[in-house]
Amino acid sequence: MVKITAVPLMSFLAVGLTLLPAHGAAQTPTPSSTTASTARTTPRTATARWNEQDYKLGSGDKLRVEVYKQDQLSQTLQVRPDGKITLPLIGDVAASGRTSLELRDSLTAALKEYVTNPVVTVIVQEAVAAQVHVIGEVLSPGTQVMTGGTTVLQALARAGGPREFADRRKMRILRVNGTRTETIPFDYRKALKGEIEPVYLQPGDTIVVP
Repeated sequence: MVKITAVPLMSFLAVGLTLLPAHGAAQTPTPSSTTASTARTTPRTATARWNEQDYKLGSGDKLRVEVYKQDQLSQTLQVRPDGKITLPLIGDVAASGRTSLELRDSLTAALKEYVTNPVVTVIVQEAVAAQVHVIGEVLSPGTQVMTGGTTVLQALARAGGPREFADRRKMRILRVNGTRTETIPFDYRKALKGEIEPVYLQPGDTIVVP
């Protein structure tokens, strides 16, 4: 079960933060940092953990909408195929393509006509639209629903692991970025030994096991 609380500055899962230098500040890499950077064999884009606050809602997602001290307005809903949800008083509201924070803000604005200072929380109970796919030489290929930040190793484990004759060194992740598809190499053996950083999946990724 995936939960995304639509409360500013908070997230259901801890997400790593990278501190950036102040504008104009010069940085000289030390020999150790240069060596560490060179030693990384996994593309930097592949190691970024999925931030659930950025997740775009889609059809089939199950939501819990809580309106503080308004039990009649608090609902458990599912995003319909037309991308909308329905709440008492305000009717249909577009949900598909929005983050939980954006949906919260939309509901809050709409409810102000009926409720004084409404406090709304949107929780994603099942992110059906957040799917990844595992194909090729695994025991149970297919589609999986992401439950928070998911690594390639975790997805492969859910798929039963590689078959006996799978090429464990030449796996790859296909990731659609706009109009192009990015190919990210993945060495299963090195990942098992901890020789590369964990590779986190993004919604829509496909793991190919040759």
